[in-house]
Amino acid sequence: MSDMKDRPYHHGNLRHALIETALTMLDEDRNWTFTVREVARRTGVSHAAPYKHFRDREELLRELARIGFVQLGKTMRNAMTSAQSSSRMQFIAVAQACIAFASGKSGLYCLMFSSDADKTVDPQLHDAAMSTFGILLELLEKGQRDGSFRQGEIAAQAAASWAQVHGLAMLAINGQLLEDKVGPEPIRAALNVLLDGVCCSV
Repeated sequence: MSDMKDRPYHHGNLRHALIETALTMLDEDRNWTFTVREVARRTGVSHAAPYKHFRDREELLRELARIGFVQLGKTMRNAMTSAQSSSRMQFIAVAQACIAFASGKSGLYCLMFSSDADKTVDPQLHDAAMSTFGILLELLEKGQRDGSFRQGEIAAQAAASWAQVHGLAMLAINGQLLEDKVGPEPIRAALNVLLDGVCCSV
């Protein structure tokens, strides 16, 4: 049958299909101005079908943001485990991986840190974001234990590190890391400046 109301049953997992469609639209347009109706149309289901899985557009956006944090966390973890053993090199690898993730999935990354991804009303989104942030805390703690990083308040070091990496990511997304302004390797140079203030003297 071709009736619209029957189409959802052609999807083995409608929730997954809706999310994949929304992520694709996010990649294409680099924003999240789309409506649930548009996501339904692109997925090939009735306008009412998405509401079986998401109460409203805001809930869908929060789920996309949660997925983004999970993906970013995996990216960071992979970078940390594949880098050289020194804490400094692992830090640089993780930071560069974050910025590459942001550049490659700019729409999703911007959504993750937007007011539409309200972590106070979604415990799962909050947990995913904190788990990702926990990787940075873990790396800083490791650096302090092995003597690579200065002893100090982990939360303060994490805030400074996250602020710089996030700032570099946003500059990269907006195409503002121009060589004539910030040199040929601005990301690596900026990270080294940050680490020179965090690392112990060799």
